[in-house]
Parts: sequence; structure tokens; C-alpha cells
Amino acid sequence: MTPNQPTDHRRGFLKDCLLRHCGMGLGATALASVISQSQSTAAPASGGAGALPGDGLHFPARAKRVIFLFMAGAPSQIDLFDDKPDLHQQFGKPLPPSVSNGQRVTAMTKGKAQIVAPSMFSFAPQGQSGIQMSELLPHLSNVADDLCIIKSLNTDAINHDPAKTLFCTGSQIPGKASMGSWLSYGLGRMNENLPDFVVMNSAYWTGGTGNVQALYSRLWGSGFLPSKHQGVSFQPSGDPVLFLSNPPGVIKSSRRQMLDLVTELNEQHLDAIGDPEIKTTIAQQQMAFRMQTSVPELTDLSDEPEHVLARYGPEVHKSGSFARNCLLARRMVERGVRFVQLFHRGWDHHVGLPKKLRGQAYDVDQPSAGLIADLKQRGLLDDTLIVFGGEFGRTTFCQGKLTPTNYGRDHHPRCFSVWMAGGGIKGGMTYGQTDEFSYNVVENPVHVRDFNATILHQLGIDHKRLTFPFRGLDQRLTGVEEAHVVRQILA
Repeated sequence: MTPNQPTDHRRGFLKDCLLRHCGMGLGATALASVISQSQSTAAPASGGAGALPGDGLHFPARAKRVIFLFMAGAPSQIDLFDDKPDLHQQFGKPLPPSVSNGQRVTAMTKGKAQIVAPSMFSFAPQGQSGIQMSELLPHLSNVADDLCIIKSLNTDAINHDPAKTLFCTGSQIPGKASMGSWLSYGLGRMNENLPDFVVMNSAYWTGGTGNVQALYSRLWGSGFLPSKHQGVSFQPSGDPVLFLSNPPGVIKSSRRQMLDLVTELNEQHLDAIGDPEIKTTIAQQQMAFRMQTSVPELTDLSDEPEHVLARYGPEVHKSGSFARNCLLARRMVERGVRFVQLFHRGWDHHVGLPKKLRGQAYDVDQPSAGLIADLKQRGLLDDTLIVFGGEFGRTTFCQGKLTPTNYGRDHHPRCFSVWMAGGGIKGGMTYGQTDEFSYNVVENPVHVRDFNATILHQLGIDHKRLTFPFRGLDQRLTGVEEAHVVRQILA
């Protein structure tokens, strides 16, 4: 069955039909839980299909929740994580054809000389593991032994929007369900008073605003899944969630009476036509009412000690900053939000990269390290998976003016770096290797599909078995092409 197919008005038939067509996998377990909870007259259960040990899981999970730090615009791996110390010998020389090998380039590079631009930033070994880290990341260097840096990630897309869409939804084509939505659908809810999936966008960034792409809600949309699984976007000012507060003159008891009446009318409508989206409307309206209490408490930082705030850096006091969003992410996972995705824009550095990259690193370095340390101190890092990365990498050849201290870089899907921490991932290691130009993967390639499969695996999900029937295909986050869990990085 697909969401847009007609359904029988009888609830029992609807339940049996949905369960029969969704199969006996994870989605069926979650759907059974959702339906039974929505039809019950008792108080909602404290969790969804994954709330009980082993229920809704294909195997034991190492992580219960995910914080995805998405660096929109594509950070330069060669300036942050993928040290190439011998590349200085190639400064100003053409990239050898044997390296580029006629590979696809953007329209901005097509037909132009590809001149090598080594990184101007120094690297040094950090921690007991000796991971090479850029001077731009002094705070993350202090937690290097908690990081697993994957240097061999690669993707199919060469432009921003399809690349971000692929990373977040498993497909370059818009309309698919996002990762957070899949987890909400497959694993159920851990907190009845907060959404399963929350999104926060940085309100500002230091790397300049001259070349910044928009972020579309489809990156956290539910696609073909029921709309209750879409991400809830928190705002940097005013109500954290739009229209959360009661209008002037409306008190809580009045709102409760209004909601009870609307719920009764919706239930009558559901009995008449049987549209499952009416159930979603009822559930979301009830959630919104509960969030009038839970969200203000969540976003009130007055109970955070000064030493905790200091971990995240001075920008934590500014609403909408990446630092503040990192702290809020910790508070969310502490309260049972399963998937938190932070988007930080400003990484598209075609020209003037060194100055802009310094600003971006300032924005994210200390808050990311502070988030790791804070979760670790609270005993939450072991079962919270943190992911940091952008949609692709940057070229080793220059765009714009080239000097030893000034250069830009174009889009590069062939190889880029991301890091993971916590959630059953080995710390203090790197995985994969690129060539001497940070241009091609030469060891242990990891496609975005493999990366997403690995995230699902850590949450106890077999990526091949988490499916939803739509348009004649059992849809899944990793698509129909081969995807493999990167087992070498698992603790």
C-alpha cells in the first residue's frame, strides 16, 4: 500500500491491510505500534517500536540517537583533515592528466587550467592516536582520540543541491524520505512530549554570505512516509517552533477545550473516510499542545552551569549560533529526541578560501569538541552517534587568484573527509586513503550509501530491511544499488 491509495473506512481493515502490505520487517513493527497507540483510549506509551529491548531492531543497537552536524557548502578536506605535506612541491604546477583522468568537473572549471594549490595550513599529530589535524581545529584536536576520520568518502553528485539531497535522503532526486524520517518511522518515539526528529539551521556564520545556497525543507522531509515523521524545524528567535504560543487572549484551558473539539471532529472524519493522514493530524495536534510545555523548558538555558556553557565557546550565548544549537542538541538527545540535524552554511569557498575557512572553523571547532566532551561527561557519548561532514569535497586545484596564502577550490565529489564519534564507532583512527593530490580514493572507498548504511547499522537497523512500498518499489534510504556497512570502523 502507498500513502496516496484509497483505504477502507473500517479501522480493523485498515490496520490489517497496512500491516500485510508493509511486510513483517521493522516498518511493520513500528506501524503496528503507531496504530495501536492511536486507537487506544489509554495514555500514550512512553516509546515507539524501538522502546523495548530488541523490539523494532534487526540486531542489538550500539547507538540510540544521532546528532548530524551538516556543513552545507562542502568543507575543504585538504585544508582540514587530509594532510598532503609533499604537495607544496607542486605549487603552481598543472594537475597531471593522469590524476584527473578526464573526470567530470563543474561548469566553473570546464576548459580552464587546473593549477595545484597546496594547503597553507599546517598539520600536526594529535592525541595518543597521532591523528594529523589542521591548525584550524585546535579544540577538535583535543578530542582526536574520540574521532574516526573517514578520508575516502565519495558521492555521485557534483553540484550542491543534488549532493545535499543525496546525503540526506539517499537520492539526488527530490521527494524521497530523509534519514531522520526513516529513523522516526522505523524506531518509533522515545519521548512523547518532543518530536522524534529536530532540525536547526545556524542563523549566521563567519565564512561570508557571498556564495551561500538555500536549504530546502525536503532535506528533512518525510517524502512518501507518513507526514508525522518529517523533521520539525526550530527557529533561532521568537517561538522555537512556529505558532507554538497561544494567541493573545487564549489561555491553556481554552486551548485544551478547542483541541478536544477538533480531535472529536477529526475522529468522525476518520471514521467516514479512513484516511491515515487524519491520524497524523490528530497526533501532531496533540504533540503541539504538549510541546507548549516541553519546548520552553528545553530551550531555557538558565539551568546550565557556566563551566558547561564555556565548553561550547563564547558564541553559545547568541541565539541561532552553531554553538548554541550544539548545546540545544545535547539537551534534546538527553530528553529523548532520536535524530537532531544541525545545518551550518557558508562553506562554499571558490575564492578567498583561507580567510573564509578560518571563520567557519571558528564557528564549529569549539562547539563540536564541546558537544563531544559534554556528552562524554554525562555518559551519553557511548550511545549517541555524532556525524560531521558536508555534501562533497574541494579540488586540489585552484579557483580565483593563486598565491601561497590566497586561493579557492571547486566542488570535488571524488573524495572528501567526514568524522564520526561515539555510538559504537572506533575513536582515534582514520579510515581510507587518497592519492598525493587528495583527488582520488586509493584505499577503502566509502560511498555515501555505505556511510548511511553504517549509521543505520549502529542504530540496530539492517538497511536492506527498512523499507516502505511506494510506486511499485520497496523504497529504502540506501536505494537499490549496493551499499555496505563499513565494519572496520566499528568498535
